[in-house]
Amino acid sequence: MTEDPAAKVRLDKWLWAARFFKTRRLAKAAIEGGKVRWDGQRIKAGKEIGVGDSLTIRQGFDDKEVLVTALSEQRRGAPEAALLYEEMAASKALRENRAADRKAAAGGFRPSDHKPSKKERRQLQKFEQGNKPDDD
Repeated sequence: MTEDPAAKVRLDKWLWAARFFKTRRLAKAAIEGGKVRWDGQRIKAGKEIGVGDSLTIRQGFDDKEVLVTALSEQRRGAPEAALLYEEMAASKALRENRAADRKAAAGGFRPSDHKPSKKERRQLQKFEQGNKPDDD
């Protein structure tokens, strides 16, 4: 890890080392797809970033706003990778609120842990057609 403010690291290498993406290829694809922004602007994978830079990273449904606190070109364990950045408090709160909203929107729906049996399929078909299922 480098904390020297004059040091620079390629963005795709840093995202990989900070464990936002499993491979540098995925990091590069995300950057080229506009899912990573530097100070609000689109950026290229070869852009060198430094300590104090602000990044917005879109992963799945969520955007993470992070501040680069250290640099590294080597991928290490998750506890060490977490030291490379600091997520903004507003970003973290917004992400948690959106996750809670998505969970509430599901309305308590829990997918089945098994494939429906023949009897359960027939009951589902009857229910979808508007008939009352049998109580077998």
